[in-house]
Amino acid sequence: MKENQDDSEPSKNNSVIPVSSSAWLALSIICGLALVTMYGETMVLPAIPDFIKDFGISYNTSSWILSSYLIAGAVMTPIAGKLSDIYGKKKILLIVMMIYSAGILAGGFANSLPFLLAARIAQGVGISMFPIAFGIVRDIFPIQKLGMAQGIFTSTFFGGSVIGLIAGAKIISDYGWHATFFSVFPIAIGLAFIMNRFIKIKKTEQDDMTMGIDVKGTLALSSTVILLLMGISFLQEIGSGNLDSLGFFAGSVISLIIFASLEKRVAHPLIDLKVLSDKVLLPSNIILIIVGVSTFMVYQTIPILIRSPKPLGFGGDVITIATVQLPFMIVSLVVSAAGGFFLSRVGNFNLTALGTIICAVGFFSILAFHFTEYTISVTLAIISVGLSFAIVGCFNIVLMSSPQKVQGISLGMTVLLMLVGQSFGPSLAGMFQQMYRGTIPKLSGSFPSAQAYDQIFLTAALLSIVSVFLAIALRKKMGAKTNPIPG
Repeated sequence: MKENQDDSEPSKNNSVIPVSSSAWLALSIICGLALVTMYGETMVLPAIPDFIKDFGISYNTSSWILSSYLIAGAVMTPIAGKLSDIYGKKKILLIVMMIYSAGILAGGFANSLPFLLAARIAQGVGISMFPIAFGIVRDIFPIQKLGMAQGIFTSTFFGGSVIGLIAGAKIISDYGWHATFFSVFPIAIGLAFIMNRFIKIKKTEQDDMTMGIDVKGTLALSSTVILLLMGISFLQEIGSGNLDSLGFFAGSVISLIIFASLEKRVAHPLIDLKVLSDKVLLPSNIILIIVGVSTFMVYQTIPILIRSPKPLGFGGDVITIATVQLPFMIVSLVVSAAGGFFLSRVGNFNLTALGTIICAVGFFSILAFHFTEYTISVTLAIISVGLSFAIVGCFNIVLMSSPQKVQGISLGMTVLLMLVGQSFGPSLAGMFQQMYRGTIPKLSGSFPSAQAYDQIFLTAALLSIVSVFLAIALRKKMGAKTNPIPG
């Protein structure tokens, strides 16, 4: 008769578990940290043309303003995650936020490109807060409310991007780009102090306090990515006889071989090659890498296209950049927040396939119709739907397909690989902008030509086709299973 107990009254397992006010307060503080971190990522986008002018740098060199931030995040994410397991989530999160805040403050005083890149690297450390924050949410919320709490937290990623784009453009327009850094510094410091005062996390025993940090693997991975990006930066100079690019590419290959060799021997690798080679996880991660590349190609390209003088650009200002890119950010926010709704109806594999197809349609559309600000806005909105679907679907495929004992490792690798992919996007866009330039009568200097933007959008479109084939093959391989999320 015990089995029929829930027919007459709620059982202990099915009863509604109340969430304490301290848990909601902690979630709101963590969401504030995420908003600030993502604000710091997107507030500088409208200022990319200003950096090029103020520092006298090339278009491909300007890509390092975004790439350096993302590389630092990619490297520090697994390290911070492991340190948080050893020394405590709250302590490491506070340290991460202090480093991020120092980088933000330094950015406000930057008067040269090396100074700015150093500041951006410190800011990139802030990206490593996300897996730690997810862990805190998991610790303070009951399992029945965990999905909702994580959905709220995830939505702040794009929420911060929206705020950063709008506020950053306004601040740059009125006070200059240095002021964007100063605007966020006191908020970041204030939130860190509030977190230290109000977030309470019970100390838990760690299963393995002696687990190591893969320092050699971290250095090898960093070298691989940096050398590859350097090779991309110098690629356009091969035609003039400069073969530095080939040397960087060769160095990147050697570094990758060393990295793979190291990862096979260490007990706690950054990337577990056995897990990564899974027939479901590998294509899912490749799709997310492509998504990362495509997203940041857009971030690097649109500000320069909008602010370049006519007829090679639109001759707009920073406010115009925010207006054009705002639909991309808002649609991403809405679709990501509603990710659970879509997953429960079409399933992970179908949603991923649909997302990649929409991305392909969007990128081919922007390739054909990037001649007015309105059509760019519309096509960016289409692209954002596809990107959001693909991200939500792929992350849930990774979550649902990873064995329970390596779930944390698998998710950590996925975040790491996506960040690596994002770091390639600005470099690819910058390479094309530097390769194909034109001049305008009565104006000094040169600007990316129409061919540069055609090449950028064509590359993104072709990459999206690759992701479509991967998603469809993945769906067929799994027997067209829908795999809706529970509940």
